[in-house]
Amino acid sequence: MFVLKMTKFKIKTATLSLIFISLLLLYNRPIGVSSLDLPAPLEQVETTEKVMAFTVNVDWGEEYIPPMLEIFDEYQAKVTFFVTGRWAQKHPDLLKIMAEKGHQIENHGYSHPHPDQLSVNRNKEEISKTERIIWDIIGKKTQFYAPPYGERGKSGLLAAEKLGYTTVLWTLDTIDWRADSTPELITRRIINPQKRYGVQPEKRGAIVLMHPKENTVKALPLIFSGLSNERYMVITLEKLITFQGSGYTTP
Repeated sequence: MFVLKMTKFKIKTATLSLIFISLLLLYNRPIGVSSLDLPAPLEQVETTEKVMAFTVNVDWGEEYIPPMLEIFDEYQAKVTFFVTGRWAQKHPDLLKIMAEKGHQIENHGYSHPHPDQLSVNRNKEEISKTERIIWDIIGKKTQFYAPPYGERGKSGLLAAEKLGYTTVLWTLDTIDWRADSTPELITRRIINPQKRYGVQPEKRGAIVLMHPKENTVKALPLIFSGLSNERYMVITLEKLITFQGSGYTTP
C-alpha cells in the first residue's frame, strides 16, 4: 500500500511539473516570433519577363566598386547595393556616386553581425542605425534588408518586419567570396546555374548575390554578355518587384 501511494505521488508530482514547465514556456514565449507569423524572405520574383536583379552586399571591397560601376554603365545595368552602416560612414562620397548613377541603396545592417545571435531589439538597432546613416548621406530611406551571412532566424526576420522592411535573400549565389571562385566559375553559376540533382532554377525574376571582389569584376563582362545573348535585362530590386508581368506583392 505504501509503495502504491508513493507511486501515485510521483506521478502527480511529475504531471504537475510538466504543467508548470509548459505554462512557464508559454508565458515566456515572445509574442509574434512564430515563423508562421512572419513573411518569408524574398528570394525570387515571379514574372513572365526576362529580368533579373543583381544585389551587391558591401562591407568591404570599396576598391572594386568603381570598376564595377563602369561595367554596369557599359551594359546599362542597374543593381541594388546592400551596404552596412559602418561602411557607408567611411565612404559617403562613394555611396553618393552609387546612388547618383541610378543604383538602389539598401540596408545590410550596421556592423555585419550574425543576426541569429542577436535579440530582436539588437537587430532593430542594427537596421535603424544604418537607415539613419544612409538617409543622412543620400536622403533616401531604405526599405529592403539583406541579413548578413544570409541568416534567416526569427529574431532578424521579426526585427525587419517590425520596422517595415522586406528581408531579401537570393535565387542565385555567385559564392564569389571564396578564394577558389574563378571568374569562369562565378559566370557559370549565373549563366548556367545548377542545383543539386541537376535541377536548373528559373532565371526569370532571379535575385543574384555578389560582392565587390576582384574576380567578380572580371566575371561581370562575361555574365552580362551571356545574359545579353539570352535577352535578359538587369534591373534594380525595386524595379523587379513592380515590373510588368511580376506576380510579387509587398507583404
